[in-house]
Amino acid sequence: MQHQLINHSPDLKRLRDEGYDLEVKGGYVCIHHIPYVNAGMQVKYGKLISALSLTSPTSISKPADHTAYFMGEMPCHKNGVPYTSIVNHSRTIVLVDEYVGNHYLSSKPACGFYNDFYDKLTRYADLISAPAKSINESATARPFNPFRDDIEDSTFNYFDTNASRANIAQVNAKLIGQKIVIIGMGGTGSYILDQVAKTPVAEIHIYDADVFSQHNAFRSPGAPSIEELDLKKSKAEYFAEIYLKMHKGVTPHVEYITAENVQLLKGASYVFICIDNNSARKCIIDELLKLKVSFIDVGLGVTLVDDQLIGIVRTTTGTEFKNDHLARRIPVEETEENEYATNIQIADLNALNAILAVIKWKKMSQFYQDLVEEHQTTYSVNVSQLLNGDTAAYVC
Repeated sequence: MQHQLINHSPDLKRLRDEGYDLEVKGGYVCIHHIPYVNAGMQVKYGKLISALSLTSPTSISKPADHTAYFMGEMPCHKNGVPYTSIVNHSRTIVLVDEYVGNHYLSSKPACGFYNDFYDKLTRYADLISAPAKSINESATARPFNPFRDDIEDSTFNYFDTNASRANIAQVNAKLIGQKIVIIGMGGTGSYILDQVAKTPVAEIHIYDADVFSQHNAFRSPGAPSIEELDLKKSKAEYFAEIYLKMHKGVTPHVEYITAENVQLLKGASYVFICIDNNSARKCIIDELLKLKVSFIDVGLGVTLVDDQLIGIVRTTTGTEFKNDHLARRIPVEETEENEYATNIQIADLNALNAILAVIKWKKMSQFYQDLVEEHQTTYSVNVSQLLNGDTAAYVC
């Protein structure tokens, strides 16, 4: 797989991380989007191609020679004169699939060889693109285009270059294979989906039968158009369509979780509970404890006082190893006095609630270090106070 080869090759990885539009195919490495000047003194874009020195499907050695291929018109100086100092000959050679070498390049470094493919390909890219940049300063060989991963080998539709650039792919890998369930796609649930969809979990199941309405647009990520609101899609379908563009494992369920179907949660790795129906919450929590599935329940209470808002954001975690705190932390009865069940929803607090829940999930997955192991967190807006409680070790 090309991303495995690139990740195991520091020189290829550096090219990709620095924004070159890189592709590996059939024993060749191709850099797309190389600006050059043609005979008509126009700035065009071609492809720089070099044979790889493969030692295994996931490993390469140093370049075997100093030559490369260029796919496009004859690269020229800015005055349209052919760049004969680097073009050895111009005979079309079929390389692999749709890629051909229209021009055979030869530029040997002073030492006689290139140290690695980064040195070799950046040298040729700089030489070819220099005339184009002198005509158009914005011409670049580093467009930072999305890197498309092999479809069958990833939960994403394109490669996660953020993890690669930060060298945290090995940490990200701790989330691979997880089945995440998000119950309730309101303000907090939708922000949780936004965060989880950017991780390599295997599956993300979202449950909500409500219609995505105009008021939802003001407390959820993104910016729907009037036309999208007019479609009156369910929240589950609406958000699934958005995040399936990035993550292939998002599955919408246009239904509520009730006593009749709560068994659907069996097999989940973690469950996020983002609902304001306390009786349904109790049913779900009771079943998750039986199934020994860890969960994070979120709550948000905002009140208007003297023409200002005060509020509390709550994040409560339950596992098979730590659940004796749940009865006093999570509301399970329908009551008007429930401080976490007011109707006021504010996007920033929804987002904060979601972020705290996601951070806790990542702690439990050993993505983040957890020295406190809290199972209850509250944030009070007016005093800017973050409190943790119910600390205990949990087994992952």
